[in-house]
Amino acid sequence: MNKRGFASDNNAGVHPRIMKALADANGGHCIAYGDDPYTAAAKEQFRKLFGECDVFFVFNGTGANVLSLQAMTQPFNAVICADTAHIHVDECGAPERFTGCKLLFNPTTDGKLRISDIKRHLHGIGFEHHAQPRVVSITQSTEMGTVYTVDEIREIAAFAYANGLLLHVDGARIANAVVYLGVSVKEMITDTGVDILSFGGAKNGMMYGEAVVILNPALAANFKYIRKQGMQLASKMRYISVQFDEYLKDGLWLENASHSNRMAQLLCQEVQALGVTVTQKVEANEVFAILPAQAIEALQREFFFYVWDESRCEVRWVCSWDTDEDDIERFAAILKKLLDN
Repeated sequence: MNKRGFASDNNAGVHPRIMKALADANGGHCIAYGDDPYTAAAKEQFRKLFGECDVFFVFNGTGANVLSLQAMTQPFNAVICADTAHIHVDECGAPERFTGCKLLFNPTTDGKLRISDIKRHLHGIGFEHHAQPRVVSITQSTEMGTVYTVDEIREIAAFAYANGLLLHVDGARIANAVVYLGVSVKEMITDTGVDILSFGGAKNGMMYGEAVVILNPALAANFKYIRKQGMQLASKMRYISVQFDEYLKDGLWLENASHSNRMAQLLCQEVQALGVTVTQKVEANEVFAILPAQAIEALQREFFFYVWDESRCEVRWVCSWDTDEDDIERFAAILKKLLDN
């Protein structure tokens, strides 16, 4: 039942340090709704990473993204994103429903938006019959396992501001991008001009919980009300906060991401040695590859994973903080037998 696979880093368990932190925080009473020492400590960890910012803890990534967009828009606005973006593909229309905004998505080959993708939507400005572009939303690292460089983010931010737009980053796998680029998260996010970041933890060793990190103070003024209306205010917030405190201190978040990135690189090398075509650059913890159709189902019975694009037999493999080299060696051995047959 609990054997490791390559379907999603959401499938992995909780890091032992975080599980212990949860248990340690479980004694006695704490004031609810974030007025507790664990929440104060976690917010201080974020300020050490990002500089001056406002931090709001929520239950999940969809909540973080939707509330971030709500804080940045009016219902007549539009959000520009990639066609692979989680807000477009995997949130069941929640951004549209709860913000009222239109999503303007762009086809990409690698999950990354370019300036030209944003430009094509900058028309009808001031025309009352058209949704008004207000936010550019990018994902770091992307849903295709690729990573924006710091210069690419800075360029997008500058273009956005020059055209009256705000920049949101979906950072469900932000740790993997930070490790890949070898820069600080402040250099990547604060210093490039990002307005709001959805900061993930559940994919990288936490049990649950995400953070909305607001770098533009004008967007923070009413966020506590937006969070409450959005049903994302945790009464027993200490159980989210203590996870983030443990996750961020001593670099555990980077340690976990560094490991999952390394495992993805190893997995990529092993399958390429078997003649498998890898379709995307492996820059974070995901590997996309083409397999013979007849091999996919048999391989899934041994190591569960998802088919990304059925039309071209493209699969996605995701490595986690607890993936180990034995998992990859066994996976490659089974795949080799299937390909040989």
